[in-house]
Amino acid sequence: MHAAASRPELTRGRRHAQAADPARNEFQRDRDRIVHSTAFRRLVYKTQVFLNHEGDLFRTRLTHSLEVAQIARSIARSLGLNEDLVETISLAHDLGHTPFGHAGQDALNEVLLQWDPACGGFEHNLQSLRVVDELEERYADFDGLNLTWETREGILKHCSRATARRLQAAEPDGPAGRFLDGRQPSLEAQLCNLADEIAYNAHDIDDGVRSGLLTMEQLCAVPMFERFHAAARAQHPQLAGRRLLYETIRRMLSAQIYDVSDATAAALRELAPASPDDVRASRPIVRFGDDMARQGPPLKKFLRDQLYRHPQVDEMTTRARQVVRELFGAYLDDPSQLGGGGAADVPSGRARSTGREVADYIAGMTDRFAIREHERLTGRRLFA
Repeated sequence: MHAAASRPELTRGRRHAQAADPARNEFQRDRDRIVHSTAFRRLVYKTQVFLNHEGDLFRTRLTHSLEVAQIARSIARSLGLNEDLVETISLAHDLGHTPFGHAGQDALNEVLLQWDPACGGFEHNLQSLRVVDELEERYADFDGLNLTWETREGILKHCSRATARRLQAAEPDGPAGRFLDGRQPSLEAQLCNLADEIAYNAHDIDDGVRSGLLTMEQLCAVPMFERFHAAARAQHPQLAGRRLLYETIRRMLSAQIYDVSDATAAALRELAPASPDDVRASRPIVRFGDDMARQGPPLKKFLRDQLYRHPQVDEMTTRARQVVRELFGAYLDDPSQLGGGGAADVPSGRARSTGREVADYIAGMTDRFAIREHERLTGRRLFA
């Protein structure tokens, strides 16, 4: 293992002290707690780009998390990083996502800020930390899953300075401090961030073509895709259709994985961090090579313009935002309706009338439960 990799025996610990497990290290325990959590199970019915009811083969937050974990573990193994921690962060990174993907997040952020402009709004990375720190109810002695500091650091991928100051005031030695003093997270957390990007670019291409909203001809206008498409055609001239798409995506994934491994190995040799704290004091280390880094933004722009903003996707996300906004208003007006649908958890022993608690409840919903709840409360069906 690399000297700068995170080591479970050197963890900064948990918020609530617990005896060591006789069979598992601390990061393995974190992974297992995440896999058995309610929030993790719900990811199977939370959308990526296409809403859950639109088809059985499109990616969900759960399949995406598994793909991120696979990519991240492959790279971690080549670099000598801690595979258990990488897998744990990957599986947990989307636990706080709302139903309906980013459309749901944007709508929930909007209504929360209208409720209280000083509340900080809604952001799914912070909500993921909130899920594992507070909202899961699986233990007699504490709220949350009581994960290690290193896992929590990796989960908190983004954080505004205002939010970081608030978190730091509540937990002076917590994972939010790095956003105030410019430190980096662990190598494992940095790796999960890039693995997330690699995974969603690849599977959004696949889902976009499967849906009929993207064509191979459109994609071939993107240099990164065209490069691997041409290589696949050159080696397999008769290949066409879905097999050609898969071969292209497979080559693109492999090239990015090898590129991150090579570029990061070079950065580790140059900077020679001797501990995780050296990593935190350094500039970002896990990276793409310069050429691959230049190829990524045009692909992201293409997906944003041609897929995420496609009129058919826009129509669905407009309805999704309406569902979230109207659910928030209905629950805030009548808190007794929380839990009325019977399928989502209402945190026990807490007040049920504040905007933040209503947001926690909505954020925990799956796509299909949110649709059913909206119909129950409004009498209107926005989705067929």
